[in-house]
Formats: sequence, C-alpha cells, structure tokens
Amino acid sequence: MKKEEKTLEASFQEMNEIINKLEQEDITLEDSFLLYQEGMKLLKYCNDSIDKVEKKLIILGEKNESDELL
Repeated sequence: MKKEEKTLEASFQEMNEIINKLEQEDITLEDSFLLYQEGMKLLKYCNDSIDKVEKKLIILGEKNESDELL
C-alpha cells in the first residue's frame, strides 16, 4: 500500500508552526535544533514536490506543442 503523501499546503502550515515555535524566547537549544532539522526536511519535501509538478507541466506543454503540429 502506498504511503499517503501530505499536501504542500499542509507542509507549509507545518513549517509556519515550526517557525512560530522557533521564535519563542523560552525554547531550548536542543529543541530549536530538532525543530530546525524537521523544518529542513519539510523544505526539501516541498522543493521536491514543486519540482515534480514543474516537470509534469513541462511534459504537458511539450505534448500540447507536438499535438498542435499534427
């Protein structure tokens, strides 16, 4: 069974929550480091997801261009 992927919107919301936690004055160094790592993983996931969508759009655009030539 395929693992259900989270949406980009959910990832952005999660990143905003991490940022809010990092901005708290009473956060420990250890907690801030863990949150930073989690945020970086989310950022990579978002970048990878956006790259996949961009590649699909390029392929669709190229397909439409070749269909117009027929």
